[in-house]
Amino acid sequence: MTVLTLLIALGIAAAFYVVLRRITVLEQELRRVESLVARLELREAREARPKTATYSAPSAPERVAIPEEPAPPAQPEARPVKVPEMRAEPRFSLESLIGGRLPIWIGGAALVLAGFFLVRYSIESGLLGPAARTVLAALFGGALIGASEAARSFGPTREDPRVAQVLAGAGIASLYGTLYMAAALYHLIGPLTAFGAVLVVTAAALGLSLRHGPPTAVMALIGGFAAPLVAGFDAAGIGPLLVYLALFIAALFGLAIQRGWGWLALAASIAGFAWINFLIAALGGRPGDLSAVGAFTMLLAAGASAALPATGMDNRWLRIAPLVAGLVQLLALAPALEFGPLAWSFYLVLAAAALFLAWRDAVYAPAALAAAGFVLVLEALALIQPERSATPVAAIVAAMLFAVPGHLLAQRSRHWGLIALLGTGGPLLVAHAAAPSLLPALGWGALELLAAAGAARIAWQTRDDDAPLLTAATALAGLLAAVGLAQFVPGAWIALPFAAVLLGLAGWARYRGAKPLFELPLYPYLAALLAAALPIAALADLVFAAVAGDRLPYLRLPPLDTLFRALALPTAALLGAMLDPRMLGRARRLVGGVAIAVGILLLYALAKQLLAIATLPRFAALGFFERALLTQLCLGTGWALLRKGKLVSLAGVLFTLGLCRFAWFDLLVMSPVVEPQSVGALPIVNAAVLHAALLAYWLWTLPPRPPLRIGAAGATLVAALVAVRQAAHGDLLTGPIGRGENGGYSAALLGVALFWLWRGIGAAKHDLRIAGLALLTLVTFKVFLIDAAALDGVLRILSFLALGLALIGIGWAYNRFLARPATPAAEPG
Repeated sequence: MTVLTLLIALGIAAAFYVVLRRITVLEQELRRVESLVARLELREAREARPKTATYSAPSAPERVAIPEEPAPPAQPEARPVKVPEMRAEPRFSLESLIGGRLPIWIGGAALVLAGFFLVRYSIESGLLGPAARTVLAALFGGALIGASEAARSFGPTREDPRVAQVLAGAGIASLYGTLYMAAALYHLIGPLTAFGAVLVVTAAALGLSLRHGPPTAVMALIGGFAAPLVAGFDAAGIGPLLVYLALFIAALFGLAIQRGWGWLALAASIAGFAWINFLIAALGGRPGDLSAVGAFTMLLAAGASAALPATGMDNRWLRIAPLVAGLVQLLALAPALEFGPLAWSFYLVLAAAALFLAWRDAVYAPAALAAAGFVLVLEALALIQPERSATPVAAIVAAMLFAVPGHLLAQRSRHWGLIALLGTGGPLLVAHAAAPSLLPALGWGALELLAAAGAARIAWQTRDDDAPLLTAATALAGLLAAVGLAQFVPGAWIALPFAAVLLGLAGWARYRGAKPLFELPLYPYLAALLAAALPIAALADLVFAAVAGDRLPYLRLPPLDTLFRALALPTAALLGAMLDPRMLGRARRLVGGVAIAVGILLLYALAKQLLAIATLPRFAALGFFERALLTQLCLGTGWALLRKGKLVSLAGVLFTLGLCRFAWFDLLVMSPVVEPQSVGALPIVNAAVLHAALLAYWLWTLPPRPPLRIGAAGATLVAALVAVRQAAHGDLLTGPIGRGENGGYSAALLGVALFWLWRGIGAAKHDLRIAGLALLTLVTFKVFLIDAAALDGVLRILSFLALGLALIGIGWAYNRFLARPATPAAEPG
């Protein structure tokens, strides 16, 4: 009890400090206005006095003497107005607060507590009977009110209105506590009598608040809400307590509306919700009492939402706060009510009130939108419970409650359009996800397609291309259509509705031309990828295994029919939609790259079926041919698209993939020089030479850029070296390097160097000349350091003789090229 007393005292002190600070400022402004009005009245009275002028006999014809105006005779109407002496209001400071203000208000609070504890002491000690205690408490409250009137009218306290205010507030609080004690604790009066008495006390509080101002109203508010705590909140049951709180809050709302005190209505609402939370915590195991709390919550939220604007409050968020708080409170209360009919009734009635208020005033539209969102949470929580008999019917009612007015008023504002969308698709999708057994698949599909049509209707009626409602309605229509169509196809063909919705969204985006719509086809494609998680995981395993050097990746391929059913249609639909450069917006590069990669993997899986290399002997016989063919398909397709300037992104991906395959598989991981693989028995015209030569051709014929020219030179060298290797070894390129093969490498490289020099000089290609000179230098070093060391006798002599003559000839020819004079310009005639 001591802790409760301390909390009440602290709450009273804090509330009075805030209120009194505002009252002090208002009093100062009022006194300034009164002083100004008095001065103006005095000035008008002086200006209204009659002025008299006396003329003396002139001593000269032209001389007229006008004496100064004498003091006017005393006339009642001309008397100056006496300005009442205005006592200067002390400036607000810590000293005036502690010394002159807080003692009065804390004293008033002490009087209220004294009355409460007097009654409690009489109960505990058994000194008085119930009737005597009630009469004593009533006399105490009446004495306080009488003292307030005396303090306001007589004696030195009339100069300080705060004394009368605090006494009146303490008396009102005491009378409220007395009525609760008489009706709820002792049953001395019946419900009807108690109701009449509450009306009388409320009328008295209204009159005193009108007479004494906000401080009396604050005292009445605190005393009225604290009275049940002191007497024992559940001594007579929760029903009488809630009736008392409802009547008391209604009285406060009436007072707030009468005086335009929005702060009082807001404070009463906050105190009411505080009582609700207290009761929920205290009555956790008593569902019967909690149902009454739910009804009280519904009434409080609706009443506060109607009272706040009537007080003149213009803050939109404070006006909708009670509605939202009530919805959240009922949502939290639903589990305790077992999500039964009462829980749904309370919530839907309050949601209907929110819709009605939003229809009357657009300020409440966010509250109605919040109600539509919270109902989905309530439905999801209710449907996962073992007992859900009331939920399906309630979900239908909720859908109609929000969808019908939303569609009718969708053109009024975007809030109504969003409410229509939530009502149209939200309860249906939640019910399908949380309780699919409620309907057969075809039933769900029919309802979802019908709801998709409703969402599409809103999108069609929305004329603003940049409106978020257009995007939201289109997205919801696509979602409902995809889920609905999926109910009509077997699970293995789930990609079909995703592809259909993707094409529909892409077509709608092109028709409307609204920029946000072009990003929506992304989502059906991502859904299709998610649905194909298992085939994609199998493809990923295949790719990693192949990159790591697996000779038989064919064995890791998923079933081809499963792969194409899951991925082919959505990928083809997306790539087709991407022919429009606006499609996918900012996600075009990323998602387009993913779609191209998926498409390439599908073509790879299809191509692997041609040779079906499933054994190591078959890999040795056909592995290089298959790999070279796939690589050349990538390179040739990419080259053709790059040359035409079409689908540049796709072309770049394909060409880069071909280069990476050649470098990684053919030169490193699965090189035929290391891994026995058949390349063909014919010299020059074999798979290995043609493979490298074609790569060189693709690179040389693309627009000249340094990386491409370097790659082309490297591929040319590889082709030359492979030609020598195949001529020396035949079908299989494995084995040691012989003496003749080594010399063949030098001759082939020298031939390539001479060709580059000739071509660079003839076509004025500086990079070819430099490449030829560099290769010639390397060949020279090779001959001197490697080839000569492996020869002896006549062969060594002949090799050096041939190299010397060749180098002399090359040097002589190149010097003539460098010394060739530039073509002189024609001289003027």
